[in-house]
Amino acid sequence: MFTPEMMESVKKVEATRDERMGMEPRRMTAEEKDELLKAYHPDYRQEAFDEIKIGPNKGQKAPKELVHLIHSNSRLLKDKIDLNKVDYDVDVLVIGGGGAGSSAAIEAHEAGANVMIVTKLRIGDANTMMAEGGIQAADKENDSPVQHYLDAFGGGHFAARPELLRRLVMEAPDAIKWLNDLGVMFDKDAEGNMITTHGGGTSRKRMHACKDYSGAEIMRTLRDEVINRKIPVVEFTSAVELIKDENGHAAGAVLLNMETGDYLVAKAKTVVIATGGAGRMHYQGFPTSNHYGATADGLILGYRAGAPLLYQDTIQYHPTGVAFPSQIFGALVTEKVRSLGAMLVNVEGEAFMHPLETRDVAAASIIRECSDRGKGVTTPLGSGVWLDTPMIERIGGEGTIEKRIPAMLRMYMNYGIDMRKLPILVYPTLHYQNGGLEIGGDGFTKVIDNLLVAGEAVGGIHGRNRLMGNSLLDIIVFGRNAGKAAAAKAKDIQIGNLSLKHVEEYADELKSAGIESDDVSPLLLPKYARHERKEN
Repeated sequence: MFTPEMMESVKKVEATRDERMGMEPRRMTAEEKDELLKAYHPDYRQEAFDEIKIGPNKGQKAPKELVHLIHSNSRLLKDKIDLNKVDYDVDVLVIGGGGAGSSAAIEAHEAGANVMIVTKLRIGDANTMMAEGGIQAADKENDSPVQHYLDAFGGGHFAARPELLRRLVMEAPDAIKWLNDLGVMFDKDAEGNMITTHGGGTSRKRMHACKDYSGAEIMRTLRDEVINRKIPVVEFTSAVELIKDENGHAAGAVLLNMETGDYLVAKAKTVVIATGGAGRMHYQGFPTSNHYGATADGLILGYRAGAPLLYQDTIQYHPTGVAFPSQIFGALVTEKVRSLGAMLVNVEGEAFMHPLETRDVAAASIIRECSDRGKGVTTPLGSGVWLDTPMIERIGGEGTIEKRIPAMLRMYMNYGIDMRKLPILVYPTLHYQNGGLEIGGDGFTKVIDNLLVAGEAVGGIHGRNRLMGNSLLDIIVFGRNAGKAAAAKAKDIQIGNLSLKHVEEYADELKSAGIESDDVSPLLLPKYARHERKEN
């Protein structure tokens, strides 16, 4: 429950609620947003970044934690692999068992390919499962993909690759239909029409949701489809290096059984990287909303093989992560809470920003409020601001929270906080990897033949900031397209002799740059264990 000091602040929030109910904080100008981001957003903290010394992005910056992995060694320098002993031989190898990987596998299978998924945890253990708020698609009469494009392009600071963003918005309505036909239980009214809401940065109500279990419901449906199709899924097995053939084309991956420590060789005509995000890297010490396996593996696999990164220096910090209680510190508080009417207010009960600004602007505003302005609420792990959730019941009527965001209600009730009656404390949490491997509109990397990327491991779809609901959308659109393209390409592929020469060449490049490291990458799992010296 809240401390006495917190409850004093709650009284101020309650005292200003009636006044705030009739107001709407003004939106910032473009100039104000730019000034705010440069001063307070974590992406602008120069001390948090290092220079990449080798590879296709040599000379560019990236978060220190990611650069450390880029500058680390391959496991296979010490553990020699016999590439002549092939354990799996498939048309399409999908690395990753989340929404993007499952979508790719389903479409590759539909196209007649022999496809296999390999995933280091279980199928569905992914950020897809953690997504709550919804999925965007312009499929209502007062909306259009053009308007969706403009919202997303501006929200991403006009940095999205047009060919990727165009595909995202144009194929969004069909993605919703595909999911609905597969059995996703979207929120609908009595007549069966989709219920849609606003999200931060959207000019139309185009957010389709399944209460606040949207990602879990989508992942449940995709997982069932994979299982029903009897697509092979190799679980608790990580891809630790890509394999190329003698022509430099992607030709499979070396796999590591996470339980036994044994290496396996998977040969494939085409490879899809769908490994998800990087939240468990805890950039700049931030908490994260990500699942346990989100450690940027796909970026390292692709980069070591020669595929360039794009926007690797930009990360999304979701403005509303749990700031209290400590047991769920960093967990996601869906943006849907704000779209239903909850307002962000400081320790004095003052609304300090429009509740539906884009995520980067909202995160920077909260950080400013808690730092320079000194108007944050003190918590055991730092500070936060109030998200005034009782406003939802005042606006939508009694029972709205239980009906529309039941997962949020249950999560807080576990700790004695009834968000229908009390506001909740939030602070930005590490949420999404905006940057990733660079692809063309067809999903293939631009340097390595027969290698595709889908989902959060892609850079360029959203530019330098992502709008709510466009991530669940991109895993479906680009996952499906990758599966189709991989299956089609596999029909014409003749694989040459398998090779790990690029791993040795990467090691030589590290040596030439004077970089020495005892660490290996990809990381695979976060390092949380504390090894403390015991005195005798």
